[in-house]
Amino acid sequence: MTDKQVLAAVLLIGDELLSGRTRDINLSEIAKFLSPLGVSVAECRVVRDEQDEIVAAVNHLRGRYDYVFTTGGIGPTHDDITADAIAAAFNLHIDVRADALAIIEDWYAKSKTPLTESRKRMARVPEGASLIANPVTGAPGFQTGNVFTLAGVPKIARGMLEDVAHRIEGGSVTYSRTVATSGLREGDLADGLGDLAKAYPEVSIGSYPYFFEGPDGEIVRGTNLVARSTDEVLLNDVTGKLADLSRSVGGKPVIDPPDAK
Repeated sequence: MTDKQVLAAVLLIGDELLSGRTRDINLSEIAKFLSPLGVSVAECRVVRDEQDEIVAAVNHLRGRYDYVFTTGGIGPTHDDITADAIAAAFNLHIDVRADALAIIEDWYAKSKTPLTESRKRMARVPEGASLIANPVTGAPGFQTGNVFTLAGVPKIARGMLEDVAHRIEGGSVTYSRTVATSGLREGDLADGLGDLAKAYPEVSIGSYPYFFEGPDGEIVRGTNLVARSTDEVLLNDVTGKLADLSRSVGGKPVIDPPDAK
């Protein structure tokens, strides 16, 4: 295992995200996909469908992080401008590429769906970019330098990630453990969590309170404690101490994955 820290950024593109009409889940899916590869997502941005803003964000993020993942804006409509923005960011020519078009033509032929001129727009790929296979709808994504351009539809984006893993040079894998503490508020645990964070600076410790209405109308509360570290032995030690902390203030902790005990 290497101690190298490998960081990624996610750039979510689309007016529909900023308007609230669409809820994003791509960030979560990409982060979960990258974690076992030893890559941590360090930043996420959301930008509207404006080419200059996309270009500026891509150029900033690709210079700062090892990898950048963009989602959205590579479909067939007039406002799908991400491919053009990526080409502009890298100062590359873009046009309908024969290899991408062949994939789309074959896909639409098999599905007996007309390949319209607007659908051919999905074969517009920056010169020199490598294609990312799309097992869901055929139209490929693409990789330009350290930037991976994926579809915005979560199911399609997740499918494309399967053709990304072998391109990633990861670092130390970050492990995580969750201690669920039903009935406890964040304030019940705050002092103890602060002490643990100081004692174990190599471990990231977070607390995430929750509440919901139970079947009889009662409010069910609790706090999930999440610990993350590249050192699995140290992580297990801290996880046990988080469980002990929960018990010390009247909680009944449940550890996920379950304790070996």
